Amino acid sequence: MTVFFIGAGPGDPELITVKGARLVEECPVVLYTGSLVPKEVVARAHKEALVLSSEDMDLDQIIQVCVDADAKGLDVARVQTGDLSIYSSLAETTRRLDDLNLDWKVVPGVSSFQASAAALGQELTLPEQCQTIILSRASGRTPVPEKENLKSLAAHEATMCLFLSATLIRKVARELKEVYPGNWPVAVVEKASHPEERIIRGTLDDIVEKVEAAGIRSTAMIIVSKVLNQTEFRDSRLYASEFSHGFRRGNKEEEVI
Repeated sequence: MTVFFIGAGPGDPELITVKGARLVEECPVVLYTGSLVPKEVVARAHKEALVLSSEDMDLDQIIQVCVDADAKGLDVARVQTGDLSIYSSLAETTRRLDDLNLDWKVVPGVSSFQASAAALGQELTLPEQCQTIILSRASGRTPVPEKENLKSLAAHEATMCLFLSATLIRKVARELKEVYPGNWPVAVVEKASHPEERIIRGTLDDIVEKVEAAGIRSTAMIIVSKVLNQTEFRDSRLYASEFSHGFRRGNKEEEVI
């Protein structure tokens, strides 16, 4: 028996991986996050499979589903939104499974920060402009370590993708304006990849007003970056005609510095 933790992607039922979809089809027990994972994702489960939503379960109840399945020798597809490596409760659940000597494996998924970038048609890193992406959240009901506060992170001028922070948009803008100018670009993507996806673009000066006017309070990604809508940047070296690498020889020798 194995519990398969499956990243279902950001919302579009077709953004689950082929492997994840196959496991949902094959596992006799499917336990999914009903408040976030579209029903179309688990609709592919076998007609005789036990399909349960965990939206009203606590951790003890989730573990009990796995224990009951183990007693019957049945694999479990634990289907959660996005990718399991970010804000997923994977660590606390697998710790309990380890204590019970239950086998488990992880199948990665597409994260909402990636789906948001796709919705924007935006590369989050640009040559000589930004080569780092910070994935974080604003401190609210769930605290953030002091060394990871937004002002400290902003000092790097890296692209910041803020999860679970839409209700704290005022706090986000206020703290970042202590580091960045008011015209620093911001984009908010609500329900990336869903049919009802919405995109709000603005700056630190006006994003709060725009987001509040749109009534966005949850299921939204905040992206703060100087690369947003940036058109003035150098091409990458990878496809430069004179650039040599293991699969192509450039058409002239590069200057050695």
